[in-house]
Amino acid sequence: MTVEERDTQAVDERGATYTEVFASREFRILFGGFTLLVAGDQIKMLALSALVYARTGSPGLSAATYMLGFLPYIVGGTFLLSLADRIRPRALMVAGEWVRAVTCLLLAFTGMPVWAMLALVLVTGLFSPVFGAARTALLPDLLPGDAFVLGRSVLNVTAAGAQIGGLAVGGAVLAVTGPAGALAVTAALSVVAAVVLRYGMPDFPARNAGPAGPAGRRTREDAPPAGETEGGDPSGGEAGGDGRVQARPEGRRRAGTPAGGGEQAGASARGGAVRETLRVNRLLLADARVRGLLLAQWLPVSIVAGAEAMLIPYLGNEAGFALAAASVGMALGSLAAGRLVSPAGRERLAFPLALVTGLPLLAFALRPGLVGAALLVLLATAALSAFELGLQRWFVEAVPETIRGQSFGLASAGMMTGQALGAALVGVAAELTSPPMAVVIAGAAACACSLALHRSLRVGGRRPA
Repeated sequence: MTVEERDTQAVDERGATYTEVFASREFRILFGGFTLLVAGDQIKMLALSALVYARTGSPGLSAATYMLGFLPYIVGGTFLLSLADRIRPRALMVAGEWVRAVTCLLLAFTGMPVWAMLALVLVTGLFSPVFGAARTALLPDLLPGDAFVLGRSVLNVTAAGAQIGGLAVGGAVLAVTGPAGALAVTAALSVVAAVVLRYGMPDFPARNAGPAGPAGRRTREDAPPAGETEGGDPSGGEAGGDGRVQARPEGRRRAGTPAGGGEQAGASARGGAVRETLRVNRLLLADARVRGLLLAQWLPVSIVAGAEAMLIPYLGNEAGFALAAASVGMALGSLAAGRLVSPAGRERLAFPLALVTGLPLLAFALRPGLVGAALLVLLATAALSAFELGLQRWFVEAVPETIRGQSFGLASAGMMTGQALGAALVGVAAELTSPPMAVVIAGAAACACSLALHRSLRVGGRRPA
């Protein structure tokens, strides 16, 4: 065992710290770009909804525009995700920011009709899952071992914070600048993010393009010279003696690959992106361990999102407080699990916390008031975000490195699609019963899903020895 491997193992046993995570310069760059992304997206969707309402006077069309972000994940996640492993991640992330900037400027200043605006958002949004997958799949290279889990926690907290403060900030920007000005602000944020990523992030090689070594791995020739990242920064190790978590552009091979082995997973950088995406998606879903971990990430969050959608018809104009409480729960659960629980403890708690996710929702049978409803959804989302952290290392271990980008992209696309479907299904339940009873049904469904997925939530889907 090398010194680097011993250092990483020691970090995994005791658990990484948020200080070590932010000590990585590359992660700070990635985090900065992500923060600009989520802030810009909140402003963009508010501004677009306001612009559509100003043009049409239709509240329904305006609301549908705000939910438009879910649809591209269905198509992009099904047909385009292989690009996340076939193109260099920095190039993809920078391209994503430029696409967003140009889209916002076109929406703001060209005066295109509403149907063309919505079509533009849909078409450019098809690549959003690819850009996001490239960013998430880079985390294990930047933050090895348990530090990766805390890096995911930081991004989750940032996304939750955007939901809490994004509407207020976006509303203020919209009030000051108007819809066109708010879209211009989003474009400016995207340009800043593109520059930060382009000149701050090392140029890591694509995982599944060009010459491949055994099991589809990138060859040594694809990696930067020893002791140097591709950006020229001499920080090629995984964990330095000073406790800093540093980037390792070459990545490392993880144990446990989907059925067919790494040879199938990484053998094809040829052929069209659509064909390769469909092939690898089938490969991932055919493997029992990976499928179980994907379902464990998809189903509970989809059901809880559906329950949250019922807060508006249940609480009316006061629902904003409860929805903010749900976002606070997401942030608190992620922070608590990352800071207070050891890596092994998070994995042991994944199953009980998944069960706890649904239990608070059952109390809606008592028809709680505003404060009670807010507390219940806070508890449910805190348990949700905490148990999801316990799945992260298992998921990285379960998928080959050469298709890591598509694997994370499929997980994200499934969650986004599932949230839309969850809201629709719980809405149907509310039509047949009532909003609070629909939340109770969602809670029972979440508990049932956790029980059905108990093996994936207990041992990461590993078969008993």
